Amino acid sequence: MFPDANTPHRKIYSIARLNREARALLEGNFPLLWVEGEISNLARPASGHIYFSLKDEQAQVRCAMFKMRRRQLSFPPKNGSAVLARVRVSLYEARGDYQLIVEHLEEAGDGRLRRQFEQLKQRLADEGLFDTARKRPLPDLPRCIGVITSPSGAAIRDVLSVLKRRFPAIPVLIHPVPVQGSEAPAAIVDALYTAAQRDECDLLLLTRGGGSLEDLWAFNDEAVARAIVDSPIPVISAVGHEIDVTIVDFVADMRAPTPSAAAELISPDHSEWQDTLRHWRSRLIRATQSRLAREQQHLQAVSRHLKHPGQRLQDRAQRLDELEQRLGRALRTRLQHNQARLGTLTARLHSQSPTRQLTTLQLRLRADRQRLHTAMSQHLGKEQQRLAALARALDAVSPLATLSRGYAIAQHPDGSIVRKAGEVNIGDPLSVRLGEGRLECRVEGARKE
Repeated sequence: MFPDANTPHRKIYSIARLNREARALLEGNFPLLWVEGEISNLARPASGHIYFSLKDEQAQVRCAMFKMRRRQLSFPPKNGSAVLARVRVSLYEARGDYQLIVEHLEEAGDGRLRRQFEQLKQRLADEGLFDTARKRPLPDLPRCIGVITSPSGAAIRDVLSVLKRRFPAIPVLIHPVPVQGSEAPAAIVDALYTAAQRDECDLLLLTRGGGSLEDLWAFNDEAVARAIVDSPIPVISAVGHEIDVTIVDFVADMRAPTPSAAAELISPDHSEWQDTLRHWRSRLIRATQSRLAREQQHLQAVSRHLKHPGQRLQDRAQRLDELEQRLGRALRTRLQHNQARLGTLTARLHSQSPTRQLTTLQLRLRADRQRLHTAMSQHLGKEQQRLAALARALDAVSPLATLSRGYAIAQHPDGSIVRKAGEVNIGDPLSVRLGEGRLECRVEGARKE
């Protein structure tokens, strides 16, 4: 016998309460999740919301996407479209319908690829392959640039055009590879390892034009990313357009937004290099002339302090002047020679390819400057030693040395020297110069001996 419906121990739910608690149970026990399926029964009422079913081979479920979320869609949904949806599990209380509230919707193909992209990106980042400390600087003037790309694409034409305009002397070695399709990743990896083994380039550019996520998928391959990390040659990536981002952009030593921008980054401006060379040439000339003028002034200042007591000292002074003139002529000749040589090297730089020759000429210029500096230093050192010897000789014949041995010089008040006793009278004042100091005296007596 069934209990009476009015008995107090029965708990009776209203339909509204049942649906409300069932909804709370569903929403509380299912997190935000992703589902994949095919759209059917699509409806677009005037409210701006959209309603549809998601189905697979065995089942289907009702879905609702409200107006604010629908405005964020990047594609128009339609019946038969395969989609990936981020949803909340819920229940429509008014009808008791189990349904999914769609927060985000994307096409299934790109959705799978993006999930794989994010998973690989996170894994490689956790390994530290994106760290800036690991990345190598690019050379200021590459001796050779290797370009890994399709030989028939627009990217290689853009790169070659920019390099020809900015620095046509840099050689470019193209490693032809497919940049799209299933064969592309392995071909790119082989090109990276081949470039490393041949060691002909000191910079590699991995590039292609724009495209869809699927078109660019070869550049999201893990093997390609690890080959870039293992490459002993710095790698710059320029894949697609500025808005396109691939895994190789994160592992490469530098990323450029476009192939043309990459060519701008890796090539110096040849006119700026020529201006720099002219600037250093002028600085070298001015520094040499300034050093020569200072040394000449120093030599003249030392020469003015010398006293010439005899013909021998005059001969030595004349010889010193002659050596000074010879030194000036030699330095000017050497400077003119170096200027002429610098002009010749500059002309050769303009007329020939300055790749290896530019480096050689720069090294030779530095060597000539070092030899010039060494020669100047040695020559000035010898002249300073000779000057010191002359000073010592002057000191040996100086009358001051005679006075220091006990002799004295008597002078009239007008400064003339007393050579004979008959030149003075009794009572005349005299000044007597000693080795140290001077005596003021009067003549008490004089006799001739």
